[in-house]
Amino acid sequence: MRLSGQDYDEIDVSLAAHDAFLRARYPGEQAGRQPVHTVYVPADRLGDFRDWGAIALRTMDENDFPWPDPAVRAKLEREPIEDLRVDFEDGYGVRDDDQEDSAVRKAAAILAAGPTPPFLGIRIKSLEAATRRRSLRTLDLFLDSYQSLFTVTLPKVSGPDQVKAMVTLCEKLERSYGLSAGALTFEIQIELPSAVLAADGTATVARLITAAGGRCTGLHYGTYDYSAAAGVAAAYQSMEHPAADYAKAVMQAAAAQTGVRLCDGSTNILPVGGAAQVREAWELHRRLVRRSLERGYYQGWDLHPAQLPTRFAATYEFFRDGRDAAVTRLHRYLDRQESGIADEPATARALAGYLLRGLDCGALDDAGFPRAELTALS
Repeated sequence: MRLSGQDYDEIDVSLAAHDAFLRARYPGEQAGRQPVHTVYVPADRLGDFRDWGAIALRTMDENDFPWPDPAVRAKLEREPIEDLRVDFEDGYGVRDDDQEDSAVRKAAAILAAGPTPPFLGIRIKSLEAATRRRSLRTLDLFLDSYQSLFTVTLPKVSGPDQVKAMVTLCEKLERSYGLSAGALTFEIQIELPSAVLAADGTATVARLITAAGGRCTGLHYGTYDYSAAAGVAAAYQSMEHPAADYAKAVMQAAAAQTGVRLCDGSTNILPVGGAAQVREAWELHRRLVRRSLERGYYQGWDLHPAQLPTRFAATYEFFRDGRDAAVTRLHRYLDRQESGIADEPATARALAGYLLRGLDCGALDDAGFPRAELTALS
């Protein structure tokens, strides 16, 4: 051997800054449960969100839901909404200040009366010039009216400067309301091509995560705003359009191992109308949810109570279908058994994470391993 201890030390020193960067930038997957969906409810219609489970069950019964599952029914009775977002943006529209102020106060009162879903937040208007001041006012007023922590969704982000401004805003509000540093977090909505690819050819979305300084918890894809901005005709705007797949692949690469979670968009084909229309919309939604899951997007938007049955049916099916194979592969990996698949440590982490997600969402009662062991492996 020709290398000395000094040689080793010199390499360690030369890479120390990069080692620190990797630890800060890529800490790994965010710990804890990720909701399988986010439900967007316009602020002026928030009073009905606690009825979504009952509406979903009634729609299933009236239209002979084709994928019956007692666990899905139990989920709709117990916890129909996992992540609620009170919408002050597109779903709410532009109102005069008095109207929106009143809507903010009323929404806060409805939430404070409880109960609320396990995950909660608001979507403010964008930080574009036309809506910026209203956006700031709504967030400030909501914080003044609602005392529990929540997530903020920042829509139509077009560049890092808007994210930096959001960080500055969070810091000011934390000081003003006596919150601990870093208490306010936000999700970034990717609804514009400029949020994926910058004018200089760089991947904007990676720079957005950097600009957030650790406050960004998620990237949410906006199906219809993005598609329209990319020039896709309305009839062909979809979660599975090639333009959508490209944007989401870039988002996935940028967010990998950063702790920032991914959320797919929505389909606006709703299960309403006659039985045939409801069935067709259910089949589409179920297929799109499964498609997202297979591509590593474990969360998506739901816009209507009747979408909840297919959200949970497709999600439960996805985890149940792969449960036995995942358990077998993980056992073989841990026992160093020969098999037809040469799994590596990264795959073992993915297998454990998959089984944990199945437990968290209620699809699995038995994941083949104790939760503590899966958590350690993942």
